[in-house]
Amino acid sequence: MRRVIVAAILLALPVLGLAQQDTIRVENAWSRVATGRTGVVYLMITDTGAPDRLTGASSPIAASAELHESFTDHGVAKMRSVAALPVETGKTVALAPGATHIMLTGVKQPLNQGDHFPVTLYFEKAGSVTTTVTVQRAGGSMPMGHDAPSGMHMQNMPMQGGQRQ
Repeated sequence: MRRVIVAAILLALPVLGLAQQDTIRVENAWSRVATGRTGVVYLMITDTGAPDRLTGASSPIAASAELHESFTDHGVAKMRSVAALPVETGKTVALAPGATHIMLTGVKQPLNQGDHFPVTLYFEKAGSVTTTVTVQRAGGSMPMGHDAPSGMHMQNMPMQGGQRQ
């Protein structure tokens, strides 16, 4: 009987992991055209499960991918890395220009308009979620028809003036 219970638990573990991943929805992932060694990813995350935290990201097209936030300090636009980003139940978090975003460093190839590449997000509870990023034209913004849903929670609202990333 004990073996049957252990077997049942082992069989259920992958299903439980999948159920947690299904509580995080990542949409509208996009990037700007980039010809240098740095790039950026913007996207929207919606959590329908327990509160979670985005703890990191990676992409095969870059040496590293870090969570960053843009801010203004005494009129000077700056950026800094962020260790984690809270994702609240029932709310959408937008990683957007002038706010929190994923900074790609050591980009291995130019990011041209229309290109696609994967990015994997790492969540404290939901585990990893991979999505496809679409490269928009230089100076692009959130793709048309992808307006932020009501109840969206902006992390670090866009700064006034200065360089936006």
